[in-house]
Amino acid sequence: MAKANVKKKIQFWGTGRRKKAIARVRLIPGEGNITINKRSIDDYFGYETLKMQVRQPLTLTDTTGRLDVIVNVKGGGYTG
Repeated sequence: MAKANVKKKIQFWGTGRRKKAIARVRLIPGEGNITINKRSIDDYFGYETLKMQVRQPLTLTDTTGRLDVIVNVKGGGYTG
């Protein structure tokens, strides 16, 4: 019996908690899109400084444009 050629998709998961706020983050190979609660980063954040803080780890690790970031956040407000 022949084995099926199955390609595994690389993913990195992370969870952060503080008080009652929970953030679940998934990094997958992609084009550099950042999605927060099913909205683009530009729709979610109004201030450029907040967008810069989200992109800073990708800039420091030289992975901007190579990873898609998918975030699910509950609690904490926009600046949390």
